[in-house]
Amino acid sequence: MSEHTPQVPHIRGPTGSVSPHYFDALYAASGDPWDFSASRYEAEKYAATLAALPRSRYARALELGCSIGVLTRRLAERCERLVAIDVSAVALQDARHRCANRPHVLFEQRDLCTSFPAGSFDLILVSEIGYYFSRPDLLRLRANLADALEPQGHLLAVHYTGKTDYPLTADAVHECFRSSPSGWRLLRAERKERYRLDLFEAGLKDGPEILRPELTFITLRAR
Repeated sequence: MSEHTPQVPHIRGPTGSVSPHYFDALYAASGDPWDFSASRYEAEKYAATLAALPRSRYARALELGCSIGVLTRRLAERCERLVAIDVSAVALQDARHRCANRPHVLFEQRDLCTSFPAGSFDLILVSEIGYYFSRPDLLRLRANLADALEPQGHLLAVHYTGKTDYPLTADAVHECFRSSPSGWRLLRAERKERYRLDLFEAGLKDGPEILRPELTFITLRAR
């Protein structure tokens, strides 16, 4: 989140989630509405996000809410293939330009309330988008994530914990993921001054149970 973010009304769609029209208006007002490309806070959060990933490489990853592609560019270095999704055509145009020298990145425009990319993934990143969903839409997204995440694949959720007027809070999103009936294992949990991060691992399907690893919980105090 940034003090430079334009003040645009949060338009709600018929299911209670933030409407794609909100993002259209936001990117019309600013090409980088959350200051992703210059913010020190965002850069530090991106570094922590990438540091939380247990594997050095992923075969096929999915990034939901890629925006203008600042994190996408860095994440692509860890992936053989990366599918990056955003609802805004304007943001995706910038993201494609930023990642032009990374041909293994595929960008798709989608409203995740109504459609979800096909295929399976060994990494799914849900960063700063969960709170835009209504509770029913988030539950549908959670089900889609469970279907798409490969056995022993990783789901990483990262969300701003400050006050907003979005449909959900960061804590509501993360608790929804923690209570998934799919039985995702919580591998890592971090709560920092302005955001929280949870890393999950999918279990084996139709196979033996995996011993639950040691959980890592990190809480950093504000300076």
